[in-house]
Amino acid sequence: MSVAEPKFSPGNLVKARGRQWIVLPDSTDQILKVRPMGGLDDEVVGIHRALEPITSANFSLPNPDQAGDYNSCRLLRDAARLSTRAAAGPFRSFGRIAIEPRPYQLVPLMMALKLETIRLLIADDVGIGKTIEAALIAKELIERGEVTRMAILCPPHLAEQWQRELSQKFHIDAELVLSSTVQRLERGLRPSESLFQRHPFVIVSTDFIKSTRHSADFLRECPELVVVDEAHTCTLTGGIGRSKQARFDLLRRIAEDKTRHLILVTATPHSGNEDAFRSLLSLLDKKFADLPKDLEEDSRSAIRAELAQHLIQRLRGNIRSYMESDTCFPEREDAEESYKLSKDYRSLFQRVLEFAGELVKDESGTKKNRRVRWWSALALLRAMASSPAAAAATLRKRAETANAAELDDENAVEAIARQTILDEGDEDIAEMFDGSPGADCFDQDSPTAERLKRMAREAEALCGAEDAKLEKVIKLVRALIKDGYNPILFCRFIDTADYVANELRQVLKGVQVESITGTLPPKEREDRIDALAAHEKRVLVCTDCLSEGVNLQTAFDSVIHYDLSWNPTRHDQREGRVDRFGQARPKVRTITYFGVDNQIDGVVLDVLLKKHKKIKSDLGISVSVPGGSEDVIKALFEGMELRSGTAQRQMYLPGMDPVREELHARWEDAKEKEKKSRSKFAQLSIKVEEVRAELLAVREAIGAGPTVQRFVREVLHLAGVPVVSQPQEVIEVPIDNHTSRSLQHAMGRDKSFFGRFDLPVKNKVEYLSRTHPIVEGLASWVMDTALDDVQATGERTVARRCGATQTKAVTKPTTLLLVRLRYHLNVKNKGEADRQPLLAEEVRILAYTGSPDAPIWLDDEAARPLLDAAPSGTLPPSLVRQQLTDVLEHQVALRKALNEIANQRASVLENAHQRVRHSVKVKGKVTAEPVLPVDFLGCFILIPDSL
Repeated sequence: MSVAEPKFSPGNLVKARGRQWIVLPDSTDQILKVRPMGGLDDEVVGIHRALEPITSANFSLPNPDQAGDYNSCRLLRDAARLSTRAAAGPFRSFGRIAIEPRPYQLVPLMMALKLETIRLLIADDVGIGKTIEAALIAKELIERGEVTRMAILCPPHLAEQWQRELSQKFHIDAELVLSSTVQRLERGLRPSESLFQRHPFVIVSTDFIKSTRHSADFLRECPELVVVDEAHTCTLTGGIGRSKQARFDLLRRIAEDKTRHLILVTATPHSGNEDAFRSLLSLLDKKFADLPKDLEEDSRSAIRAELAQHLIQRLRGNIRSYMESDTCFPEREDAEESYKLSKDYRSLFQRVLEFAGELVKDESGTKKNRRVRWWSALALLRAMASSPAAAAATLRKRAETANAAELDDENAVEAIARQTILDEGDEDIAEMFDGSPGADCFDQDSPTAERLKRMAREAEALCGAEDAKLEKVIKLVRALIKDGYNPILFCRFIDTADYVANELRQVLKGVQVESITGTLPPKEREDRIDALAAHEKRVLVCTDCLSEGVNLQTAFDSVIHYDLSWNPTRHDQREGRVDRFGQARPKVRTITYFGVDNQIDGVVLDVLLKKHKKIKSDLGISVSVPGGSEDVIKALFEGMELRSGTAQRQMYLPGMDPVREELHARWEDAKEKEKKSRSKFAQLSIKVEEVRAELLAVREAIGAGPTVQRFVREVLHLAGVPVVSQPQEVIEVPIDNHTSRSLQHAMGRDKSFFGRFDLPVKNKVEYLSRTHPIVEGLASWVMDTALDDVQATGERTVARRCGATQTKAVTKPTTLLLVRLRYHLNVKNKGEADRQPLLAEEVRILAYTGSPDAPIWLDDEAARPLLDAAPSGTLPPSLVRQQLTDVLEHQVALRKALNEIANQRASVLENAHQRVRHSVKVKGKVTAEPVLPVDFLGCFILIPDSL
């Protein structure tokens, strides 16, 4: 590049390849990174200055000979706003995301931006949208240039979902770092280079990275921002074995860097254990590890206020109607259905109960041997209650507890039994232990082992028509499908899920049935769910490997608990897969399915599930079982009549009442404590008025919400495409041979489609957000055709850059100027080197009365409604041209005034960033410098009806 060649900065307008471009950040002296005027992010190119001529460009004035009607100003303004990606503020990210966040989802973002180093626990209820809330914070920090690298730590089965959410909704391309991908990612790395250096955005399996082998590399190159999903699985206490300890140690070391941003995400922060909850809070600030037990008391207001800056925990009732905006959560229709065992199944169940009683009554051997037999008996009873397939597998399978006993590990028997037989709260336990548990703890050739095998053969013979539980559920599933529902059946064991799915396939004609269990890797689960969702009628049968974190609401709308979970929280998690934000059906159905004569279901239902449901109904949230449901189950079944050797067939067991009464009393105490705590934390650190002010500013800056719907409908109407309104605010857009080729190309569609402008959307309906390719394409098409001031043969031009309208909306001649302002945002933190300036844009309507040489400017509140001014008459073309020419001939005076306005707006922008990101007062400052001259997009004149 020669010395004489001009130096271009971000925001400058240049001309190359026969069109005008905007220079973007990351340009160099040799290569300019540019975007077309009115263009989109996917049209960004790099132009080598040594190979192609690039000159400065000036934004041409509107042509008075190409005047448009009264719609032109608003359409062009909307197109320009919808094309804006580098939003001026107060939130830079909102121009680059494919969703419009609900108002309540802005609260965690605003909380985060008030912290110098973001340490936040997002503990909103199931189905509110915690992933979106965390991703919003990440996207904002990235767009502000405050972080350049990010890691999402999550269970491996949620990694693909995170990758899809970040890509589709936030345009963040992240690499998966899993045991199955790490070798591929490490190929091609330079010597001593870490894959975390190579890939700025990663989604990492928490269990993969927690090992000593991998954690050192991650900690050495740990990004500035770490988001931890399902954070309750990383607490210091309340879990099994060493897994939780290793996860907590990893997070503790991540949190040791006091400048690193850390966001913890979980719907169950307490999990019934206050110490576990405090260990989670200690990752935000070490002092929170020693929070007083009586935190809800009035005397603790100061520490509560401090904690409230880092913790947000809301129920659906808190945000269903928030800031005059209703969020469409589905209604829940709960039902209970029961079955009775067939005669032959009941007979086998009776003999299995007697056998279990014999195991428990046997006092021979060591204490460890006796515990093995007790757990084997319990495993067998649970499998019998599940299905004949699971019963047969359990009867034949060697008990894991017996293997542990042979290894002479004192703690292994209890630990493995709790994992394989009891339902622990962590998703990794559900994923690893959904296989049939095994009940055989005897020598292979012993009479007892032969007895187990005979009972296994009898159980197999009961599959199908002799299985009353299956026969009843077939009727329930058929009824749901007849009513238009697509159900999920949750089973405890793999054998049960595969068996039920296979039986349903044979009897449900025209319905696609799929089984998904922990035997499948996460990617294959995702693929199978996507394939199943393509069928109009579908049924998913699965284990609890899909009970936590997985979004299934777009394809399914009802849940049957085929097997009762022994952890009540697991029922909430299962139902939360469909009962969540984004569910298109207004009412979801859940069925708690149980046997009235198998004893096992009776204990769980009466002691745990019904009490849990009542507390949730009273309080609005789940309160975990005090001490953990696994301890309750152990107490219940250790006290049941198995020890007497008799087989009680009634639903409720003798010896159960004392355990139940004590548990329910402690549970009520926990409920009252949680109620008090919640009421104290209802005073959120972010007030509704703050959210309202920032939300209005965002919508005004980028054009969101109703603007998108109005714009799309008007453009298609003016382009001659008849939009057809469907029920539930869905539109059908017919594309045929009469639709112009340029419009089809702009939308990327040559076939008709269905759309909706708000979530949720049903299958085969597209969510038309402001960054959806159809909306982007229409905005770019309107901008390009208007700015070129040309009209292709046979094509309609729906917006023009100038016009004049006679209207009753004004009493004096009023001129509206449509302008686009661009700024350099300079973020300077203490101790940092100078950064390349960020580019920010905003589109504004300015209005004045009087002459262009001495304009009297209207304030924003007065100018904004003028866009909707309705015409009251028709002006002669000669008068329109004369009025426009008179204004445009005074462009020098107007441009001077616009430059002054740009400087004023730069100060407003600085204040907005300082207001929202409070920490810059400590870390440094943000300055905004206008890029001049201002883009003069359009000029529209309103003539009073009286003239």
